[in-house]
Amino acid sequence: MSLTTTLALHGGAPAVSRPVPAWPIAGDLEAAWMEAVVRSGAWSWNGPHEQAFCREFASFIGTKHCMLLSNGTVTLQCALQAVGVEPGDEVIVPGMTWVATAQAAFDIGADVVFADVDPETLCLDPKAYERAITPRTKAVIPVHLYGAMCDMDAIMEISRRRGIKVVEDVAHQHGSRWRNVGAGAIGDVGSFSMQQSKVLTCGEGGAVTTNDPQVHEIVHCLKHVGHTPGFVAGNRYGHNYRGTEMQAVLLRGGLSRLTEQTLRREASAARISAGLERIGGPVRAVARDPRVTRQAHYCMTLYYDPQRAGGLTKAEYAAALAAEGLHLQSTYPPVYRAPLMNLYDRTSPVPFRDQSRLQDYRSLKLPNVERAVAETALLMFHTYLLGDDAYIDSLLSAIEKVNAAIPALLAARPAQAQAKKSA
Repeated sequence: MSLTTTLALHGGAPAVSRPVPAWPIAGDLEAAWMEAVVRSGAWSWNGPHEQAFCREFASFIGTKHCMLLSNGTVTLQCALQAVGVEPGDEVIVPGMTWVATAQAAFDIGADVVFADVDPETLCLDPKAYERAITPRTKAVIPVHLYGAMCDMDAIMEISRRRGIKVVEDVAHQHGSRWRNVGAGAIGDVGSFSMQQSKVLTCGEGGAVTTNDPQVHEIVHCLKHVGHTPGFVAGNRYGHNYRGTEMQAVLLRGGLSRLTEQTLRREASAARISAGLERIGGPVRAVARDPRVTRQAHYCMTLYYDPQRAGGLTKAEYAAALAAEGLHLQSTYPPVYRAPLMNLYDRTSPVPFRDQSRLQDYRSLKLPNVERAVAETALLMFHTYLLGDDAYIDSLLSAIEKVNAAIPALLAARPAQAQAKKSA
């Protein structure tokens, strides 16, 4: 790789000259289908595209049933209710995930118990999960996060032994497979998000997958204001969480490209992993569990070691890379401290719960979550991984360039601090 030595941060030319591949992607097929749907007037209520998508996605994941819902938060709510979670039950959630994973449990009246994550994969640590179990635990939500899967062997063994239902949060992992079983087909039920940034998207949307016909029927009732799959009025409390034909059209088009895109992302991630190993320095790819037989990537999960960068923080390192054209992201904040989910705000259900039964979120500390957020975890968004090999090599050039300039970045710190002080 040829490198210019002056950092873009210091006035040099960026190492990455091409833009990040565009997202989302749509084609002529969706446009034609969409026009036909708009002209038909049949926009909702389990139309032909919705039925086709559910069949196709169930086949893709490897489950008997799939249902399209309005978004990936209500899919979690319905999945939890369908496996029997009731108000007052406890649901175990990893301390690192998007806020909706916890909100879904709170919003159906459950109490949330946060557990620590694996420091490498950032997914739920099975040992922490088992320590968090109490007599009130009804379900666990293993979140397949960013570019890694949970240890589903351990989580399923603990759950079956302890009589706990498993609701997989697969919002980041459309197409991942564990021992060649699809994520979303391993636990009792799977919950998918199809929000704008996801690898399978319709702007907003979600899906529930399961092999259990009773779970499928309950989710249908919850989605369709109490109606059963045969659209007979049931006797169950329901909501209106319906998807639309327009959402299904976009999802069918995206699904037709998803396997090819997943393989492209896998190949790019492998190229980056090998490149980082060759380059050395403070950042490396998180090791892939050999039991993961196909890895989808919402992001590629990277591990940053500040000690190998002379104490340069991950934020300083990421800022230098961003100037070169590679924008690495940090993780979600700890869920129990997320500003988007102020647990003690008057609009939250938490102030109205029995405080003696709740985990003490204010003083909760999960060491692996907090170290990952503050020091070690960096993420490469999935769109970068859609680039060709030359583009991937330019990303590696950016990393190699910044690594070589770490002494200069450290030396510039006093001047930057003085400039801030003077301002």
